[in-house]
This record gives sequence, C-alpha cells and structure tokens, in this order.
Amino acid sequence: MTAETTRTTSAALPAHYPPARRTDLVEHLHARPVADPYRWLEDPADPETEQWSAAQDALYARYRERWEDAGDGPFVTGTLTARLKDLLGAGFVGAPAWRGQRQFFARRTGEQEHAVVVVVEPGPDGTPVERVLVDPVAIDPAGTTTLDAWQPSKEGDLLAYQVSSGGTEESVLHVLDVSSGEAVDGPVDRARYSPVAWVPGGAALYYVRRLAPELLPEDERQYHRRVWLHRVGTDAAEDVEVFGAGLDMTNYYGVSVSRDGRWLIVSASAGTAPRTDVWIADLSEPGATTAPRFVPVAVGLDAEVGAWVGRDGRLYVHTNLDAPRGRLVVTDPTRPGVEHWRTLLAEDPEAVLEDVAFTDGGGADSTPVRLLASWRRHAVSEVSVHDPSTGARLAGADGTVVLPGLGSISGLVTRPDGGTDVWFSYTDHVTVPTVHRLDTTTGTTSLWAAPPGALADLPDVVVRQIEVTSADGTTVRAFVVARRDALDAEANPTAPAPTVLYGYGGFQISLDPAYSASTLAWVEAGGVHVVANLRGGGEEGESWHRDGMRAHKQHVFDDFHAVAEHLVATGWTTPDRLACWGGSNGGLLVGAALTQRPDLFAAVVCSAPLLDMVRYQRFGLGVTWTEEYGDAGTAEELDWLLGYSPYHRVVDGTAYPATLFTVFEGDTRVDPLHARKLAAALQAATSSPVEDRPVLVRRETGVGHGGRALSRTIGLTVEQLQFVADRTGLTGRDAALVDGPAEGVR
Repeated sequence: MTAETTRTTSAALPAHYPPARRTDLVEHLHARPVADPYRWLEDPADPETEQWSAAQDALYARYRERWEDAGDGPFVTGTLTARLKDLLGAGFVGAPAWRGQRQFFARRTGEQEHAVVVVVEPGPDGTPVERVLVDPVAIDPAGTTTLDAWQPSKEGDLLAYQVSSGGTEESVLHVLDVSSGEAVDGPVDRARYSPVAWVPGGAALYYVRRLAPELLPEDERQYHRRVWLHRVGTDAAEDVEVFGAGLDMTNYYGVSVSRDGRWLIVSASAGTAPRTDVWIADLSEPGATTAPRFVPVAVGLDAEVGAWVGRDGRLYVHTNLDAPRGRLVVTDPTRPGVEHWRTLLAEDPEAVLEDVAFTDGGGADSTPVRLLASWRRHAVSEVSVHDPSTGARLAGADGTVVLPGLGSISGLVTRPDGGTDVWFSYTDHVTVPTVHRLDTTTGTTSLWAAPPGALADLPDVVVRQIEVTSADGTTVRAFVVARRDALDAEANPTAPAPTVLYGYGGFQISLDPAYSASTLAWVEAGGVHVVANLRGGGEEGESWHRDGMRAHKQHVFDDFHAVAEHLVATGWTTPDRLACWGGSNGGLLVGAALTQRPDLFAAVVCSAPLLDMVRYQRFGLGVTWTEEYGDAGTAEELDWLLGYSPYHRVVDGTAYPATLFTVFEGDTRVDPLHARKLAAALQAATSSPVEDRPVLVRRETGVGHGGRALSRTIGLTVEQLQFVADRTGLTGRDAALVDGPAEGVR
C-alpha cells in the first residue's frame, strides 16, 4: 500500500502565524506559580480576540485553498462529500415507543437534515397510517433548530417535545395533540436536560426546570434545577415545585411515574458525579400529587442507582453498589431501602449489565414470564434470558438471544401494557442501526425496521479487537478497522498505513461498535481506523471508569499512548502516518497526547476541547465536571490538573504535530476559549514549520456542542478527513474499492 502525499505546492501557507500577544501573567494558586500568557483570549468580545480570531479564519481559509486544486481522488471535496452522503444515505430509524395501538419513533431519510418524530396508528380501515408529528426543519427552515427530546403521554394522545436553536441546547418544552397535531401547551423555557414524566390521563406532567434567572446570581443561572408539576395548558409560572430545594445547585434530576400512576420516583446526581440518590413517593396518598412524601431508596451512597416500579408492582433497582459491573435487585416499593433489597441478577465478573426488560402475558396478566438482560462484554453486546423470579439463566439456547453480529444494542423496549415482544436497536462497524423484534415465546429475532434510505455499497472490511498492555500493566482493548487487503500489515512492518486513532476515556462513556460513515470513507481509501477503549469510559464498569478519573486521569493518556505505540510496533503504521482524533473530553485526550507525546503523532484533530484544566470550571458547564477531573480550588487536585493540562504543558522549541482545532461558537458546554488559548500557545512554541505541520483553527457559527444538521455534519467531517489525509499522506488513488461482505473478527 503506497502513501503518496496529497499536499500541493499551491496555496502555500505564510511563514509565520498571526501574532498573538504573550503576557507575563502568572498567578500563585496554593503557592504554585501558574502561567497564563493568553488569558486575554478568554473574552470573545474583546477587539483583540476578534482580530486574532479573524486572522485564524484567514489562515485556515488559505489552507483550504489547496483543496480547490487537489485533482482527483477520494478526498477531493466534491467526491468526499458525495461519498459521505452515500454512506449516510440510509438515514436512521429508532426503536418504537408504544402507547396502546400507537407507536412513536424517530426517523431520518438520507436527504433530511434532522430526524423527525413519527406516529403510526390504525387508520379507519385498520391499516397502519403514519404521520410526522415534529419536524425541526418545518419549525426552522434554516436547519439551526434541533430536536432534543420527546415523550408521549401514557395514553399516547399527547406528545411533549423539546427543541433548541443555534447549538445552545437551551431546550424549550412544547406539548401537542397527537390526533390533530396542534399545539396545546408551551413554550416553557429553562428546560435544558429535562425528563418528562406524564401523569395518567395526560392532564399533568412532572418535569425539570431551572429557577428563574432573576432569582439567582449571574454565575449560577445554569444550575439550580427543580422538579415541578405542570398542568397542561396552564402558565408555567403556576407550576408547583415538588423537589430539589436545599440540595446541591449542580444537581441533575431524573423523574418517572409508574404505569399505573401510583409511584413517583426522583433521582439526583451532583453534576456528572458517578453517584445517584433516589427517592420514591406514593401518589395515592392524600395530597401527594402536589406535595409528595418522598422516602429514600438509596441516598448518600457512593454508587449509581436507577429504580422503577414494574407492571407486577415490584420495585426494581439497577445499581453498581457493591457491584462495579452492575447488578439488578428487587424489593417492595413500600420497603424501598437498601436493607430490603434482594439480588435478582448478580454481577458478572467480565460483562457490564446495561439494561433489563420483563415480558408477561399482556393486559391484566402482569406476572413476569421472562427477564432479559443486555450486557457489554469488552464493548460487545450480548443478551441473556432469565427466570424473572429467581434470576437464574435459562438452560442452553433458551438462555441466549442470538444477535445479528458482534456489535452493540441499545434499549430493550416492551409495550407499557405488557406482552411477549421486545424491541431493540442494533449496529456494528459496518451495519447501519436497525430495529429488531424478539418474540420471547419462540426465541426468534427478526428485522422489524430498517432506515428508509438506500444502503451504500461498502468496502470489504474486517474488524479486529486487539489487546494492548498499558504503562501500569493494565490490558486495554481497541477495535481496528481495515480493508481486508491491509490485514497483513500487522505481520508486515514494511506496509504501514495512514491511521486514525480515536478515543474518549471519560464520564463512563463507552465506545462500542457503531456504524460510522467517516470511518468507512477513511478505510475505503486505504487507511486504518482504530477506536481505543480507554480507562475513564464505561466499557469495563465503574472501577474502569474510576481508574481514569480525578487523580488517575493520567491512566487514560497512558492507555492511549500504549495503543498508539502498539500500532507502530506491530507495523500497522508509523508516527509520520498516525493521526489522533477526539472531541469534547476526547479533545482533552488528544490535547494531552500532542503535548505529552508530540513524537508519536503526525496530526491531531481536536474538536470542542477542554484544554485549560486550571480554569475549566469557570466556563460553560465546567463546574459540574469537578467530580470527573478535580477542583482547582483544592491544592492536591490542582496538582492533578497541572500534571496533564495541555495548555500548561506547552514547551517552546518542540516540534508539535499538525493540529486542527474545530470549535463551535454556539457551544454552551465547552467554551471555545480552550482551543483559542492552546492554539496560540502551540503556534508560538512549535519548531515545526507552518507549511509542514500547521496549527489551524476552524470556527463555525450557529451550531453548538451537540446535535446539528446533516449537511453541517458532513461539511465538518469532510474538512477533518481532508486534514488528516493531507498530513498522513493518504491519497486513496491506489485503493481499489472492493465491494463485498464485511465481517467482524474478535
């Protein structure tokens, strides 16, 4: 496999970066001197910041000119854009939410900018009829409005949904009548990250809303959530506050109401801390709808807890208390405390318990017949079947659900009124998400819904799961995706390929097998794509997560470096052909990689990153992440943060990799100041010539940290792929595009 360069002599970059004033600002924090020479770049409205940003825009535009002259090949803008559209052409379909005879689901065709909410119901002659209920583009033809969440009422006659604009994620709650499609309530603002729990009958709902801003100091207006009771059709100012007063201002709340309407369950977690407090209230008590009497299920424990009341009237709890990989317990909701819990599914020594579902006879027959459990074993999903009374796994083939491949499932969906069927979504590295139906009476699984668009022809791809030893001896796994004709690279060091290494490593988020158009476009052109399952994630349970957070955060970076070194040592690639890629917390990951191991990477894609770990908690939602990273206000924790903070590890005269920062001006989670400050520091410090290893900033307005229109996603991905192709020498002109079946290998 050859690795010609795509770089051209046209559109040469200037010899020097735009000037950035470097100050002598040094703060003494806990008697530690902390330099912050680019503090002034924190203020986007400062004329000096605006001038610097405009100069960075011009530099990036100059770099982009070379793609106007790029000739042919898969990374030419028009060609790559068309291929990504093709690979995303199937669109998306989600698992159904059943409400009586109605089913609700999200769907996007290959041409739609955003997914829509669809309802399917029996028509006048009994034939299913579908209608679109919520279409973000109909709300905002510019495509800058995103659908954040939706929830049908228990009877399915009303739909609550939340939308936000410009990437702010500042959700506004609306309610519509399903039959007519007409609005019946809203807008209700300050509903960011709000669950919705309908009361039977649909006259009211519980939800989460921040306190009014005029009641709070300016720097606390993103916090102070409460659980409220809202009566549909009334002014939100009349809502009744039912929970949250006096608790941590950073709390995020969950809320649910049992199917029969008797039990209200509220959960609370301080920021992103891996601990959940849970309470339950009996709404059948006099006056409980507006003034519930909450009884602790699990409060003050160092564990995550999720609870619900089943159709059989029992309280089920999914927890990692005394079980880092998770277990399922059961009790009576009138005796919800830990001392009454009985373990139904014990912790597995290797697999993480992800979800459970119960099937029964349906209707009035609510006695559970089957218990299904989905597990993640080294990032690959599996589903087992158990006796719902004892938790014992059924014998032989009856105890296992055969899945379509070695991939990931999400959700185990049943009808609220019971029955024997279960629905789930499935995907893997070469399979678009599809919805499957499991008939638990026969044990058979069938395809229930596929995305509405055309499936693209795919290259002949093989996926390997490799094991790597990290610096402290811990085994770390990674998925390697490559064309079949590149498989001999591991045994043939003379054939290294341009390679992208992707990771995240934080907040208990798992990088499970999933379909990715950008991965397939890269691999199709002859590159190798690697996804590392690092500590800090959830792939191996809560102990795995905690071994990569707070004082142990360096483990995440060591794991990432170990995977990169393995790829080089075994011949998959070389440092001058290796790029790393990450966003958000993954942006911190690659920021640490480029400042700790600049020798190991040729290119870095750093998207919406956290990079100044001394001041991160002062901006965006940073204060909610101190349980993950540490608090710079504490001396010991400041030392943790300074130990790896990328902005503070830049060393003058170092040959840093080519780096592309991608930032979004509407981002209210991670402030773009992080990328501005590190970009300025790298541009001043690097000994690498601008043309050879440029440090660039790509800014985008009208979008934020989360959802975005399809065309915007493709546009961003095109430029990121072109950058890593340019810097690692992947042209793809030598790559024969071989159609054929892809397979998974472990």
